[in-house]
Amino acid sequence: MNTETLTPTAATTGGPADHGHPNQFALLGQRRFAPFFWTQFSGAANDNLFKFAFTVMVTYQLSVEWLAPSMAGLTIGALFILPFLLFSATAGQLTDKYDKTLMIRFVKNLEIAIMAIAAYGFVSNNVAVLLLCTFLMGVHSTLFGPVKFALLPQVLNERELTGGNGMVEMGTFVAILMGNVVGGLLVAIPSIGHETVAVACLVMAVVGRVVAGYIPKAPATDPGLKVNWNPISETLRNLKLAHGNLVVFRSLLGISWMWFFGAVFLSQFPSLAKEVLHGNEQVASLLLVVFSIGIGTGSLLCEVMSRRHVEIGLVPLGAIGMSVFAVDLYFASRGLPPSDIMGLSAFMAQPAHWRVMADLALLSLFAGLYSVPMYALIQLRSQPTHRARIIAANNILNALFMIGSSVIAGALLKAGFTIPQIFLFTGLANAVVAFYIFMLVPEYLLRFVAWVLSHFIYRFKVTGDEHIPTTGAAILVCNHVSFIDAVLLMAASPRPIRFIMDHNIFKVPVLGWLFRLAKAIPIAPRTQDPQAYEAAFDAAAKVLAEGDLLCIFPEGGITRDGTLQEFKGGIMKILERTTQQGTAVQVVPMALTNLWGSFFSRVEQGGAMVRPFRRGLFSRVGLNVGAPVLAQDVQPELLRARVQQLLTI
Repeated sequence: MNTETLTPTAATTGGPADHGHPNQFALLGQRRFAPFFWTQFSGAANDNLFKFAFTVMVTYQLSVEWLAPSMAGLTIGALFILPFLLFSATAGQLTDKYDKTLMIRFVKNLEIAIMAIAAYGFVSNNVAVLLLCTFLMGVHSTLFGPVKFALLPQVLNERELTGGNGMVEMGTFVAILMGNVVGGLLVAIPSIGHETVAVACLVMAVVGRVVAGYIPKAPATDPGLKVNWNPISETLRNLKLAHGNLVVFRSLLGISWMWFFGAVFLSQFPSLAKEVLHGNEQVASLLLVVFSIGIGTGSLLCEVMSRRHVEIGLVPLGAIGMSVFAVDLYFASRGLPPSDIMGLSAFMAQPAHWRVMADLALLSLFAGLYSVPMYALIQLRSQPTHRARIIAANNILNALFMIGSSVIAGALLKAGFTIPQIFLFTGLANAVVAFYIFMLVPEYLLRFVAWVLSHFIYRFKVTGDEHIPTTGAAILVCNHVSFIDAVLLMAASPRPIRFIMDHNIFKVPVLGWLFRLAKAIPIAPRTQDPQAYEAAFDAAAKVLAEGDLLCIFPEGGITRDGTLQEFKGGIMKILERTTQQGTAVQVVPMALTNLWGSFFSRVEQGGAMVRPFRRGLFSRVGLNVGAPVLAQDVQPELLRARVQQLLTI
């Protein structure tokens, strides 16, 4: 067994060189990630193999007086979710208090014991025992959930976190799909189906435990924590902890909404297949396959589309796609002509059904783009000592939202809504909810604007971004070439940046609104407005005291000829105030390249935004980031020389 230990700081504070890899799949070759991935994969597969086989057995193969076949799926689903409401708060505490590797191994030992009992239930056709095991497997998943998401930021650095979450998300949905398919096939084997399922579940549990033995140690983040065993009071406390960071808390709500959204579609697949698409059980399975592939694909695309950073700009993109294709699914499915129940081949032979499949695939793909960056943000921004408890709070909210989705979907069906109309309602509701969340947390919208600009207007290449600190206060010093310099810097940074901007830019349409949304600090010349001048430096010192990133353009304005201007002394005034308040800061030189001559620069006789396509779309621009300079070594001339040097790279 591996006795290697990973400390919390080893992974979270290092740069990309700490654990360099060409892409997220390379993580499967590393012991800090691979054993955990396969442990998670085997557990998710086993959960669904057990649940689906049990559901099929009760629905089609057994006659149980006290459990109607029509209620079997609902009952099994409810029993599985119930522990998330009861024990998530406790699970979060245990994960923060104890070594996460030991927690995983305990959970895997528990899974073996549960599957041993379940094996007896399958062999003896004892439905009551299997219902008990369903509840216990819910407990198993409840205990594993906080460990799963709290471990990743402990073993992956910031550049790997999005890819790692994408791999886990993809693996989970593939495992769910595989578990459902295998469970359905095995339980249907004549004469020996139940026994085969019993053996398969037990073998999967043992495999998971063996693989878990190779996970490196992950020390406790809060070993002195006193566990509160009262689930109600602890649940309320966890929610309060999460609410302490509003960005994190509202991201939790965003993830829970995604579970609400997904649950509406997943719960309606059987009815959609039979009543709307006129397909048999194979068609219902196809819908699940398409949905799972879409989620997995979207999850894997996150790393590529984010330049290996936690890029929350993808979240609005995901929300837009979810709404667009949910609404289009309504139009694609509402006008299908009546038909006899079709098999898979007959279903696929009709072109109208391909649009339905495409909508479902793209809807789920965008759901992957929506969820993975949110999970990564929560992991990155949560206080390490409370991370597992915050994730536990998320699991509680997820369970409540999933229950809410079932209640609302049931109420809509009872009120006479068709399944396509429910999809339309959900798509429109998603647009409203997403817009509300993005207004509450403008950072998502800002990063989306920055992401679109850096991907679809320019070809934006960043070098040296490992020098931008992922934690702690720092001053970013950059040349000033255009009106969208700040937006490009937003796109390059893994963290939010507060900018000191000329007060006149706030008068520019759209850009002014954007910078006010970004909480940019306006500054005016001392001769024009001495009060605003001093207030800007006070605000800058406060930003740094809070451990955030501050960016200034020491030239004092946009260059009018494309050359680097002299640096003014504002940087020294900021450093003087940080020294007085005892704030330790780094100063990071940066240089935007090839931006002069663009639409947003003053290339047109000193004006800007005159010729929209002067350089065409997708023109190449860059950002070069240099090594930090210690505060005591900073001089305007030195910084200017560093930036000038970066311009020539």
